[in-house]
Amino acid sequence: MTTKNLSLEHLIRPAQNEAEKSPLILMLHGYGSNKEDLFSFANELPKEYIIISVEAPLSLGFGGNAWYSIDFNAAGDKFSNTDEGIASRNKISNFIDEAIENYPIDEQNISLLGFSQGCILSFALALSEPQKIKNVIGLSGYIDLKLVEGDYKTRDFSHLGVYNSHGSVDQVIPVDWARNNQHILKELSIDFIYEEFPVGHGVSPHNFHSFKNWLLNH
Repeated sequence: MTTKNLSLEHLIRPAQNEAEKSPLILMLHGYGSNKEDLFSFANELPKEYIIISVEAPLSLGFGGNAWYSIDFNAAGDKFSNTDEGIASRNKISNFIDEAIENYPIDEQNISLLGFSQGCILSFALALSEPQKIKNVIGLSGYIDLKLVEGDYKTRDFSHLGVYNSHGSVDQVIPVDWARNNQHILKELSIDFIYEEFPVGHGVSPHNFHSFKNWLLNH
């Protein structure tokens, strides 16, 4: 399968079956990383999926990219650039439309797999446009409602499935932020599973096998 020139740089692993259209796993990396990162375990994921790993649009130099800036004030407190985050959410949505037009993707079966900042954007897109997304695999991130479009509580999430995990000793994103995701997902009656692993800001082998098994059942 030839990689097309679309609005976001990306890597692609074709599905290995004879289906006319295949489900998609769209990978969204974290702050300071790039499209190569999550794609490194693409071949360990189910063969019936097309896997696309996209690169965030903001270059940080030295091969690192971000979906939005993280800035610091005089006191050393950090805060996210919400406008850039919303812009990236819209770019990811637009990229999905482009990918459906250019690759043999089943548009009713699209899963987002995001780590850290990519997890935050995955939740933001799924809560903004749930009609586009079947599953969210959110790793080491949290739901930032400032990045969600409009009155999300009125939307239909009945078809959406969520796997969410976090490291219990995460030194980058506090685990309490991730634990709060459960309250939001319950309020929206979204089918989800939340797990914690005794690691920092990363994905352990146990975590990987857990979300892979979850995906096989969803």
